Order: sequence, then structure tokens, then C-alpha cells
Amino acid sequence: MGERHSLAVLDLFKLSLRVFKTKPMRTFLTVLGMSVGVGTVLFLISLGYGLQYILIGKLVATEDSLITLDVSYPTESGLNITGRTMEEISRLEETEEISPVAEFTGELKSDGLAGLVVAKIVEPRYFRLSGNLPDIGMTFSEFEPALIASNAALQLTEAYQTPPFKFAETDLGKKFSLKVFYEGAGGEESDAAESKESLPLKGIINDEFQPPFVIVPAGFLSKEPPFYKSLLVKAKNIDLVAPLQDKLVDRGFITSARVDLVNQASKVMSGITIILGVFGVTALIVSAIGMFNTMIVGFLERIYEVGIMKSLGATDKDVRNLFLTESLLMGLMGGIGGVILGIGGGKLFNYGLNILAARLGGEPFTLFIVPYWFVAVTLVLSAAIGLISGFWPARRAARLSPKEAFKV
Repeated sequence: MGERHSLAVLDLFKLSLRVFKTKPMRTFLTVLGMSVGVGTVLFLISLGYGLQYILIGKLVATEDSLITLDVSYPTESGLNITGRTMEEISRLEETEEISPVAEFTGELKSDGLAGLVVAKIVEPRYFRLSGNLPDIGMTFSEFEPALIASNAALQLTEAYQTPPFKFAETDLGKKFSLKVFYEGAGGEESDAAESKESLPLKGIINDEFQPPFVIVPAGFLSKEPPFYKSLLVKAKNIDLVAPLQDKLVDRGFITSARVDLVNQASKVMSGITIILGVFGVTALIVSAIGMFNTMIVGFLERIYEVGIMKSLGATDKDVRNLFLTESLLMGLMGGIGGVILGIGGGKLFNYGLNILAARLGGEPFTLFIVPYWFVAVTLVLSAAIGLISGFWPARRAARLSPKEAFKV
């Protein structure tokens, strides 16, 4: 018997593609099953990432809001924040800046119709520290007479009495007058303040879960608030948020840090993403079992062919590599098909959801976000599944002797 030579890589590749011609329907269905499994994984992981991005994006509208604490006294304490309180908090070594927030009942008037609202009296830095930005329009500057209103507050005015209550850039600029009813420390009415001039609408906040409210700059009311409901306290850096929070709690305040909400939300959304991934992996495992079955059936049908190949000089390594290359190609093609299905399905859903949102008067958004590093992992995983599925049939074929093959 002459010396045996291993098949060249190109020849091995050509022989591996032959199965796509001889058994096209079976190969297509196997690749399709793999594609559906991979596409399901990518689709669900994209959904998890999209939900996480939307939630975190809502929580962290500005960089400063991440290291800012919302500080107030417990309601049952009966205490209010005064100038002296703010001065003490400003002196803490962890504090970089503060922004007071006063809340009183106010009367919003426009076109002769008035409605009761919650008037939030703030400084311009409030928006940067709170991350509470208008959905339409923009925030006001320090020396600018302006007004930010919720959509519910705008519905109280004469111009917006007819449903549907949809607001746009064209609604900005409308002028309002505001009267704020200050209360004493015991809750009794003590005084009233009015806007020094008409305040043009600068921004609109879409919020259906709070009572109607407006946000006004403190400098454009005839009188300053007697006290404040809460403070926004920004730490010097993220490492000082926890120490600052501890000091404020020791002083009897209740605090909430957006960074804590972000961390909790990240953990929850990571858990949801993992659960979605588990469902996707289950579909992928089912697809892998189908591929394994296809490779076994293919081996059983080609035993006689393996015998002929070995009789003509093919080595055990050639036969093994042939089966492994076939399974690798099917796995990789399934992965590519799955990536196309997963990304295409996500984009299709995003498009449909945005059309629906536009018809309902909502804002466009992206629900499915593809982590492209995961696409690379998916392709590698698909190729690995192909190799694993073909390992046993390839091993059996490599060990098969011509004599045994011709006896079958």
C-alpha cells in the first residue's frame, strides 16, 4: 500500500460543501433550526439590553444627578428646611453644591381660566442636579422669566380643554401668570406671592402619575418661600455619596440617591436579561439536538462512502476532518442566519412599535438594542455547537475500517 497523504484544506472544504448539494432540504432545515435557536437568543438578549437602556436612561438624565442626593425631613417630624439648614449642609466636606426645592399650592392662570397646581420653586441648577428635564422644550436659565409645566397642568388652561391632549414645540411661548399660596410651619396659610411678570412656557414634562405641577424660578416671584420642602445635595465625587448620605441620615434627614436606584435597576434588569437568555438558550439546545441527529443520520447513510474513501487512500484524520468541517459549516451558517433573524426581528419590532407610538401621540423609542459583542460571541458559540454536534459521528467515521464499511 502506498503512502497516504492528507487532504488539502481546499479539497476538504469542497468535499464538505457536497452535502449541501446531495441533501439540500435536510441541510437547509438543519441550518434553519439552528438559525431560529440563535436568533431567539439574540432577540431576547436584545430585548433585555433595550429594557435596561431605557430604564437607566430615564434614571440618569444628567451626569450630576448620579451623585446627587434628594434630602428632606420625615413628614411626621414636622420640620422644614430653612436657610440655616442649608448653610450647615453646605459646610459638610463631602458637599459640592446644593439646590433648594420649595413646594406650595399655586394658581395657574391663562386666557382667563385658572387651575390649582403644585408650584415647585427652584433654582436653575435644579434641572442639572435632579435630572428632571422637559420632554418638550428646554430648561430656563438663571435670569430668564420662564415656566416649566406638566402636561396635566396645561390641561387646566382654556387652550387645552379639548382632547386629545397632545403637546408639541408649537405650544411653547404661551404666557401664564402664577400665584403661590405660602403656608406657615403649622400648615396654615401665611402669605401669597405672585409672578412679577407673565411667564412664557419654556418646557413641558409629560407625567401622568403626579398631580398637575409647574416649575418656576425663585427670582421671579414677588416673595421668597418661607421654607423649603427638600434639597438636592451634590457630592464632590461618587465615592463620597455614601459618606455624605450617612452624615445626613445621622442629622435626621431621609435621603435617596439616584446611584442607588441605578444600581438596583441594573441588578434587576441584569436578572431579567439572564432569564430571557435562559429561554433563548433552551431554544438553542433544541436546535443543537436536531443538528446532532442530522449528523448521525448523515454518518449512517454514508458508511459505504467512508469505506470507499479509505480504500482510495483517505486517512482517519481526513474522514474525521471532513465530518467536523461539515458540522462546523452548518453551525456557522446557522449562526449567521440566526444573527440576521435576531437583528432583523428586533429592528422590525422597533419599527412597528414606533409607528404605534406615533399614532398614539407618544415619543419614538428603541426597545431592542443589539450588543454587538454578543453577536461575535454568538457566531463563535454557533461554530462550537457545530463542532460538538459533529464530534461523535466524525469519531465513528474515522475509526471505521473499509472492511467494516463494506459489510454494512
